Amino acid sequence: MDAVRLIVTSGRALAAAGEVPEILTEVWQAQALAQAIGSRLAVHGPPELRGEALGLTELAGRGCGVLRTPDLAPGELRAARLTELGDARQALMCLGTLLGEIGIALVGTACTVDDEGTYWQCMEAIDAADESRDRVLEMLRKLADRDAASPEREAG
Repeated sequence: MDAVRLIVTSGRALAAAGEVPEILTEVWQAQALAQAIGSRLAVHGPPELRGEALGLTELAGRGCGVLRTPDLAPGELRAARLTELGDARQALMCLGTLLGEIGIALVGTACTVDDEGTYWQCMEAIDAADESRDRVLEMLRKLADRDAASPEREAG
């Protein structure tokens, strides 16, 4: 399945999640998907994105690592269904939006939980989502810079 479809699916699942365990599962799924997209971009993406993509892979992995790994049935891991990136710019724009949404969901979750352990998991996951989103925005900036430089190269 292509990246944008998986990102949209993750966004819908996050929006539909109700209880704290469901929200944390969807956050974990979204970070795993960001990790898979970062990995794919690092290997097959535009050369100017590879360093940032590798950083995204590491940060999203940290985002998964701070949360308890959900008990998913075979075939439920969305990141494993990633078969193609499609348009890198569109995938990154959608991923940036999803990472922003998981940050908001984590803030809301942190405000409602009673146990300190879950609260701190949420805080660390917020940091990871925010840093992952920063990497995505940096990759989008690099794509914009590359596109802006393309007409100059053609004119020169």
